[in-house]
Amino acid sequence: MRGADEPTDEHWVDPEIIRPYVVTRGRTQPVHGRFDLISMALAVGPPPGPDAGLDPEHLRILQLCREPKSVAEIAAYLDLPAGTIRVLLGDLFDRELVSAQEPQSEVDMHDMKMYRAVLDGLRSL
Repeated sequence: MRGADEPTDEHWVDPEIIRPYVVTRGRTQPVHGRFDLISMALAVGPPPGPDAGLDPEHLRILQLCREPKSVAEIAAYLDLPAGTIRVLLGDLFDRELVSAQEPQSEVDMHDMKMYRAVLDGLRSL
């Protein structure tokens, strides 16, 4: 028997939906930048201090991006949707804490490193 304060099944919301919504504060698009799945992000400058006002997910992204990582790889490491990662990367990009390299057009993609990075990112999903 349910108490008066307990939600009914029709009010239950999947936590897999709530977490990304809370992490991005309801935003669905980054303020700046496009951040495709194969866009590469790299942390720049020294790590921010505790007074920087960053969320734990932002700090984790900065830690992961000490070496270039694709949006797909970051999403896999943090177990968050790519759309959420795009929003968080946009925040970091605005604060000049990450640089981003957009993917080259298919005509220009002759570098095997890029293909391997894409494949590794997709496999980690």
